[in-house]
Amino acid sequence: MKELLNNLFEFKALTFDQAKTVLINIASEKYNNSQVAAFMSVYLMRSITVEELNGFREAMLELCLQIKFETNETIDIVGTGGDGKDTFNISTLACFIAAGAGVKVTKHGNYGVSSITGSSNVLEAIGYKFTNDKIILQKQLDKAGVCFMHAPLFHPAMKSIAPIRKELGVRTFFNMLGPIVNPCFPKYQLIGVYNLEMARLYNYLLQGSTTNYSIVYSFDGYDEVSLTSNFKLITSSQEQIIQPHDLGFNKLNQMDLTGGSTVADSAKIFINILNGNGTKAQNDVACVNAALAIQCVNNNWSIQDCIAKAFESLESKKALFAYNKLISNN
Repeated sequence: MKELLNNLFEFKALTFDQAKTVLINIASEKYNNSQVAAFMSVYLMRSITVEELNGFREAMLELCLQIKFETNETIDIVGTGGDGKDTFNISTLACFIAAGAGVKVTKHGNYGVSSITGSSNVLEAIGYKFTNDKIILQKQLDKAGVCFMHAPLFHPAMKSIAPIRKELGVRTFFNMLGPIVNPCFPKYQLIGVYNLEMARLYNYLLQGSTTNYSIVYSFDGYDEVSLTSNFKLITSSQEQIIQPHDLGFNKLNQMDLTGGSTVADSAKIFINILNGNGTKAQNDVACVNAALAIQCVNNNWSIQDCIAKAFESLESKKALFAYNKLISNN
């Protein structure tokens, strides 16, 4: 590791094979915590390459507990985290709204590291019990249209890294890996990123895959469509810059999206929105992200039709029904 670190400190990049090997070695606890922390910190000081990211990804997928559902015609809706915005759980809410609109969702998520509440925090707070039992997860997917895969249960080899990430308390390249190591290999993905460089990286990486993907980046740094600024949408076929009013929305203020100071606050906001008691801003931002997921799966539908589908799901309580079904089949 010492030689590897010296090379990285000289701004040399890893090859695909080196990246894959070093992550397997980290998972096997062949290095001490200080070395691992130093390794992760490198990528806070310089950009990760496509080869490095791909190597890390391959290692994670090789080591993970893979799960095959009856179909892979599902979508994962996920943000990288690490944007430091402390919003309410927009992408997780979008999962239930999309499920209520008839889109099958297989979400992969974790506890928050650089924010108060990740998807696992809020789902655990509202009564969801994590499992890696395929029978239970398949039942949830069939009954609720959505299931949740808590990352540590599917990436047990990464257990030793979690305390180091938590102690660092800042985003690392593991934030980049989360959205692209879903253990059920869904056919569709909506990925939110916190900077444009990462959007480009994902685009380069996913172009060679069979995944149908949409990548979003809000220009003021949110890892989702925040409606607080213009955002970039990248798919396998096009790139475009979209303004909130292009979609029929007013521009929001950052304060409209705050998620509270505790997990309990976030869980309360989450349930309020599903029950139809969210603010207009909260409903708008949750539905526009769900709409992009719906369109990712149904790419011949217009975005306006998808937005209408998302609002119908939330307002008719179909999203709440999906949530209730998920919890009752827990």
